[in-house]
This record gives sequence, structure tokens and C-alpha cells, in this order.
Amino acid sequence: MNDLAKLFEQMMEQSHRMARAFNPALESFQVSGFDKLMPTMPKDFMDMMWGTTFNKDGLDAKTRLLVVLAGLTVLGAQAEPQFKLTVRHALEAGATQQEIAEVIYQMSMLGGIPAMTKALNLAQSVFQEMTEGDDA
Repeated sequence: MNDLAKLFEQMMEQSHRMARAFNPALESFQVSGFDKLMPTMPKDFMDMMWGTTFNKDGLDAKTRLLVVLAGLTVLGAQAEPQFKLTVRHALEAGATQQEIAEVIYQMSMLGGIPAMTKALNLAQSVFQEMTEGDDA
């Protein structure tokens, strides 16, 4: 085993020990459903964390989250829980469904039609979940 493999193995073991220390159930945690586990942060909190607190003239949380959606789309929307969580946060930060769809459509030029289609399907599922939640 080379040094890099040993380092990686040590890092993985350390992360497992840390997960066990936080909560033993985290050690066998599966990513599916992760997007529902994490609450949507309020817009003011997102602006504080990623927006105007550190750079008053910089991007607001809504714009930053739309940029993240663009990047995740170009990568093929492979990280489904993270993608869905970002859609929820973008909506909370003030983005409209139309703006989210436009960002995804635009990324078809860079990531391709399959990436765009997958991202649109994921975004639509979030829109539908939120509509169903409003009806309940």
C-alpha cells in the first residue's frame, strides 16, 4: 500500500470514528433522503452565511445558489440530494421556479441535454413536494 492509500485509509477511519462519536447511527447513514433531513435555512441566515456579511457588495444568497445549481447541472446533477437541497434553498432565498428552470436550461449548452433533463426532473420533484406540502 502506498503512502497516499495509507493516508486515505487513515482519513476514512478518522471520519468513521468521528461519525460514531457524534451519533452511532451516522456510521451506516445512507445519502438517499438526505435532502429531507436537512432543514431549509431562512433567507436572512443564508445571506449572512454566503452573502452580504463577508462582502457587502458581493453576490446575494439567491444568486450564489443559482450559480451552485448551474454548476451541479453541468456536472450532470449527479449529487441528487444536494441538488434538491440547493433548489429548496434557492426558492427560500427568493428565486422563482422560472428562474431555476432558466438556469438549468442555460446549462444544457455546457452540460448537455441529459444533464439538463435530469436537473429539471429533480427541480420539478422539489416543486411538486413543496406544492403538496402547502396543500397539507
